[in-house]
Amino acid sequence: MEDRTYKKSNRITMKDIASKTGFTVNTVSRALSNKSDISEETKKQIKEAANEMGYIGNSIAGALRSGSTKTISIILGDISNPMFAILVKEMEVSLREQGYNAMILNTEESYILEEQAILSSLSKNVDGIIICPTQKDDSNIKLLKLNKIPFVLIGRRFVEDTYDYVVVDDKKGGYLATKHLIDNGYKRILSLNGPQYISSAKERLEGYRRALVESNIEPELSLSKEVNITSGNCYEIIKKTIQDGVSFDAVFAFNDLLAWEAIFTLNELGLRVPDDIAVVGFDNIQSKLLFPVPLTSISASKTEMARKTVEILMKKITDKISDIYYNEIIDVELIKRGTA
Repeated sequence: MEDRTYKKSNRITMKDIASKTGFTVNTVSRALSNKSDISEETKKQIKEAANEMGYIGNSIAGALRSGSTKTISIILGDISNPMFAILVKEMEVSLREQGYNAMILNTEESYILEEQAILSSLSKNVDGIIICPTQKDDSNIKLLKLNKIPFVLIGRRFVEDTYDYVVVDDKKGGYLATKHLIDNGYKRILSLNGPQYISSAKERLEGYRRALVESNIEPELSLSKEVNITSGNCYEIIKKTIQDGVSFDAVFAFNDLLAWEAIFTLNELGLRVPDDIAVVGFDNIQSKLLFPVPLTSISASKTEMARKTVEILMKKITDKISDIYYNEIIDVELIKRGTA
C-alpha cells in the first residue's frame, strides 16, 4: 500500500509532485500556474496530487518571477470606526475578484504611523496602495509618488489634482444636513467637526455655513467646535458649551460615531433627543449595521465608493500611465430617521 504520509517539517515541493506524478518539474510548474500549453487533463492530475500532498505555493518565489505580489495595502485612519470597517470589507471583496489580497494598516490618524505604514508597504513590495491620508501635510503622499507605486486616496483629497482619489460630496453633505435642520425649525446648530486640515471636515463645514447664510442665519464661532475624530471628546466640549451659556437646539456631527457620542452626552446631561436637541450624523453606518438609535445621517454608497477605488487602482497598475488622474466624487443624500 502506498504511503501517503508526509512530514510536516518538510515542505512539499514541485519536485515531490513531479516524483509522485511522473511529470517533469517544468510541467508541474506550468500546470500549477495554469499555463495554456498544458492540457486540462494533465493540469487536473497534477493539481489533485498537489492538493492531496498538501502543497503550498511559494508566493515570494512567484512574486520574484512575475514581479507582482498580488497584494494591495489599505492604509486607514481608524479601523475601529465602522465606516472604515465597512469600506475595508467592500474593497477586500472587489480586490479578491481581481485576484488580489489585502493588507490592512491602521494609522490612528497619526502622521508618523502613516509614514511607517507606507514604508512597511513599500518594503513588502505591494502592487498598490489605497490610503485615507492623515493630511497633516502631503509629504507622505509625495513619498508614494517618488517611489512610483500606484495609489489612490479614499475619503479625502488634496487641493491639487495630481492625485487619484475617490471622495464623497462633503460640501453637499454638510449643506443637506444643516438645511434639513433649518427647514425643521432649528436655528442654533452646533457643529462638531474634525480638524480643518482634513479635506472632508473643511468641506462639510463649508456646506454647513452655506446653508446657514442662505437662510439668513449668521454663523457663530461659538457654535463651531473642533473635535478629535478618532476617540472623540464630545462630552467635554458639549458640557463646556452649555456651561459657557451657549445655547443650541441641534447638533451636526462630523460622523456617526461623534453623533452617537453627542446623543449619549446629551442624555447624561438630562436632555432628550430629538425632543430637546436634534442630532444629524454623517456616513449612514446604519445602512450596513443595525443600532438601537435610529440616527438621521448623510449617506453615500459605500459599495460604490469601494468599487470605484479598486477600479481606479487596477487601471493604474495595469495601464502604468502616470500623467492621467482619476477623480471620483460620490453623491450623497439625507437619510431621515428618529434623531432629527
